[in-house]
Amino acid sequence: MSTAAATPVSPGRVLADLIPASRVRDVALVLGGAALTGLAAQIAVPVPGSPVPVTGQTFAALLVGTTLGARRGFLSLALYALAGVAGVPWFAEGGSGAAAVSFGYVLGMILASTVVGALARRGADRSPLRMAGAMLAGEAVVYAVGVPYLAYAAGISASAAIAAGLTPFLIGDALKAALAMGLLPTAWKLVKR
Repeated sequence: MSTAAATPVSPGRVLADLIPASRVRDVALVLGGAALTGLAAQIAVPVPGSPVPVTGQTFAALLVGTTLGARRGFLSLALYALAGVAGVPWFAEGGSGAAAVSFGYVLGMILASTVVGALARRGADRSPLRMAGAMLAGEAVVYAVGVPYLAYAAGISASAAIAAGLTPFLIGDALKAALAMGLLPTAWKLVKR
């Protein structure tokens, strides 16, 4: 007799947990999450009046956290940040180093991937509405770190940082949340089959 807790889709598990456990798996997932984020950061569209471009980076970071869980998500994004600071040109628009005014968003992504990973372990990735909430919570964490860092690094006021580093991105973030609403719950439905 099996219980709901023993099924592959039980709360407490994330999609990556469906792969048989091993250290090799975990290392590969962490490296893959960092690489995916670096690749997604190269999808960059400049925003007029903002030193921060629209990228696929944040979406990838939140997907990494959600699919890998809090610990592996944190490690993936920390590796991404450390490698970028060390000179790997995989921040937005092929950038690297910690001097960019947008580096605060990278730091925020480390925390956000941890938050959404923890929410996914509690089942937030199983339904569209909860997934949208998790993505929006992750985006809020990214902005909570990125916007103040932008204000400090660029020497601009808080209102100017909000105008340049938050407001232009809200519509895109809503679209990313909508995409995630369909993507991850659908993946879980396929796993149930």
